[in-house]
Amino acid sequence: MKYLSGEYDVIVIGAGHSGCEAALAASRMGCKTLICTINLDSIGLMPCNPNVGGTAKGHLVREIDALGGEMGVNIDHTFLQSRMLNTSKGPAVHSLRAQADKRRYSERMKHVIELQENLDLRQVEVVDIDVEDGRVKGVTTNLGTYYSTKAVVLATGTYLKGRVIIGDISYSSGPSGLFPANKLSGSLEKLGIQLRRFKTGTPARINRRSVDFSKMIEQPGDEKIVPFSFMSGKLDRDQIPCYLTYTSCDTAEIIRENINRSPLYSGTIVGIGPRYCPSIEDKIMRFPDKERHQVFIEPEGESTEELYVGGMSSSLPVDVQMKMYRSVPGLENAEILRYGYAIEYDCIDPLQLKLSLEFKNISGLFSAGQSNGSSGYEEAAAQGIIAGINSAQLCKGEEALILKRSDGYIGVLIDDLVTKGTNEPYRMMTSRAEYRLLLRQDNADLRLTELGYKVGLVTEERYKKFLKRKASIENELERIKKLQITGKDEVNEILKKLNSSEIKKPISLYELIKRPELNYEMVAALDNNRPQLSDDVIEEINIVSKYEGYIEKQLEQVSQFKKFEVKLIPKDINYENVRGLRIEAIQKLSKIRPMSIGQASRISGVSPADVSVLLIYLEHEYRNDRTIDK
Repeated sequence: MKYLSGEYDVIVIGAGHSGCEAALAASRMGCKTLICTINLDSIGLMPCNPNVGGTAKGHLVREIDALGGEMGVNIDHTFLQSRMLNTSKGPAVHSLRAQADKRRYSERMKHVIELQENLDLRQVEVVDIDVEDGRVKGVTTNLGTYYSTKAVVLATGTYLKGRVIIGDISYSSGPSGLFPANKLSGSLEKLGIQLRRFKTGTPARINRRSVDFSKMIEQPGDEKIVPFSFMSGKLDRDQIPCYLTYTSCDTAEIIRENINRSPLYSGTIVGIGPRYCPSIEDKIMRFPDKERHQVFIEPEGESTEELYVGGMSSSLPVDVQMKMYRSVPGLENAEILRYGYAIEYDCIDPLQLKLSLEFKNISGLFSAGQSNGSSGYEEAAAQGIIAGINSAQLCKGEEALILKRSDGYIGVLIDDLVTKGTNEPYRMMTSRAEYRLLLRQDNADLRLTELGYKVGLVTEERYKKFLKRKASIENELERIKKLQITGKDEVNEILKKLNSSEIKKPISLYELIKRPELNYEMVAALDNNRPQLSDDVIEEINIVSKYEGYIEKQLEQVSQFKKFEVKLIPKDINYENVRGLRIEAIQKLSKIRPMSIGQASRISGVSPADVSVLLIYLEHEYRNDRTIDK
């Protein structure tokens, strides 16, 4: 028997990284919101590597922050070590990464949620979603409580029918020994939602006291700490080092001798795993010529001796794991506290979603995170904030916020999932973004904060800070473009000391710092009226000046891209009536129902010829409509 226990605008199922961002976004936008989780201690949980950011993922965190999300703020409060990756390459691929204190990260996120106005928190398992006439009406929990609602965000992570596998042992479980959600999958299937089975995994955790760090390479944090959040001021704290070691020939031999006991190779695991984050046994078997593989030893927190063994995810039997880990230099006496495992779980086919992350056939039902077939905390949080924003927009009767591929990595992520689909856990990479020189992590606020402010998620305080930063950049760029540097002897002497050629005629300071060997800071002696600027503003000035030509070319490409994005396709179009479309194109277009010609062009199985046919058809229909109107 169930009874009405409350009425909400938005209900979020799951309190992982996706659910937290979704619930906070909806509640901060003024919607009465409920977040349901199987265990309150799992809020913001990091069941795999406790880190935030990394290549491409750091871009997502900055974009979440620019929109008014919490992940960047939370990691800035709880990191153990911070490093900027890819600094030897161009600014488009610079990515911030921070090792988190996983317990403090979770505790702070839980407290933020507890303090948030318009947001209620319940430790319950949602077992059924109530839908009437194609519209969400409410949810039922395992305790028999019923909550009515206008919108639901599915953010179930790896909990749906979770199954942990270690060797030939398997059992029903969520991540980190938590309860799985075994009933909700049946409710989703009754609603006509297509599910699939994916798999992920995690390595062992070992005791710090059993590790010989003298055989490893220390990996310190950056001397100058760059914050994730645009709201964080200067960060300065003692950092905990990570360490690098490598697998040995013995490691590979142990794995090969026991590969028949691996559930990956015995057929025990049926779920599809992430290609870009393979287990150690997969790496050894797929790359037999590689003599060794990197192993990162990373702390899990200040108040624990647990260490994460990065690069050695495994689901091998426990006796094999013990031998395997102890074959690594520095881990000869390693004491395993938690064994590595694989976990299978149900997730949806994301082709069933709109770009807003709402289901096409069920009004008010949204899905975000690993339940959409993605991997990673950052990908989950990025989808969560968009699902939260759009569930609130739906409740308010406002238009959904759709980020285009040219707007941000979040736009690329969502477009890839709902347009192309995925046959494996999706991971964000810089190579997936066509306009990555424009979509840098340093300018995420310049691209997205205005949008966050318009929908009511970005606070006045954040918006004022953003406007101040934007003005500082624009004003200084304008000033140095006007500032003329003449070829005086003292000027050329300074340039000579900087290993830069002398100038014969006047040149703007802006043009001068475009030289590869110079930058804004280096030419300070040539500029007597320089204002006091923050490091992030100086970085922006350097990037804009040095990459101006390339940026302009990408802006032209975006302009061409947007021409197809604004050519909308009628929602009720019957692709069977479009003469000249191939059968595969008709099937794919009818299933995905793209919003625009641009989206249609990115669907696998839709060729450029199909796009041309569709354009001609739409133009013909447009002319017919105009003739009828006359």
